[in-house]
Amino acid sequence: MNHAVGLILAAGRGSRMKGLTGDRPKCLTELAGRPLLHWQLDALSTGGAASLLVVGGYLGHMLEPEEQGMPAGAYATLENPDWARTNMLSTLLCAAPWLERQFGQGAGQAVISYSDIVYHPGHVAALLAHPGHVAITYDTLWEPLWRLRFGDPLLDAETFRQEGGRLAEIGGKPDSLDNICGQYMGLIKVSREGWRMVTQRCARLGDAVARTDMTGFLRLLLGDGTPVGAVPVAGRWCETDSGDDLERYQSALAAPGWSHDWR
Repeated sequence: MNHAVGLILAAGRGSRMKGLTGDRPKCLTELAGRPLLHWQLDALSTGGAASLLVVGGYLGHMLEPEEQGMPAGAYATLENPDWARTNMLSTLLCAAPWLERQFGQGAGQAVISYSDIVYHPGHVAALLAHPGHVAITYDTLWEPLWRLRFGDPLLDAETFRQEGGRLAEIGGKPDSLDNICGQYMGLIKVSREGWRMVTQRCARLGDAVARTDMTGFLRLLLGDGTPVGAVPVAGRWCETDSGDDLERYQSALAAPGWSHDWR
């Protein structure tokens, strides 16, 4: 069968959203008239993921399909019961039984998505088309988005370098824009073999998994010599870390032709 599946890591509250997540998970905050989660589900399915999983935690009952006005079984759900003390890597490992079952039933690839991003389905399709066992997308048009959000893009940007289509450096503190050829978006693809590599590396981390963020984990894979494909895209996505982000994006969407309009 060799079909693809998708999973969304949606366990955290998103404390930087402040009052916007007082009564809902971060992925249920709205942008352009829809919850972030709904944009993600549509992008993953349209981009080529046949089965979907949402891994919740904070107010996880709200993420059930029926709570979102969707048919029962529209997507699967799981919970990270220790969401308040762990991170996205731990949340990903909560999905291991589901993901391994999907691989056993013929899935060839899985796209893993952060829950605070929205993106065009074409980015998912481009990621799935990459032949590598582990791959990520990166935005070559990142600078206008960072200027919109932060003014000075160096305030929040991280180093990102690729060589011959493979990730070479990620997650450092840049001292100039010359150290940045793009920005990681929060979309990762793994094949069955790639998932084996991920779980073996996590096993070696042990309890440190809960203290390792996803960018740090990618650096560990690079340090092991694991090839990580780097798939370039140009805009058509955004990340929401705060209410200010939502307001800025709404204003940008009001003018036609915004480079990061994902719709």
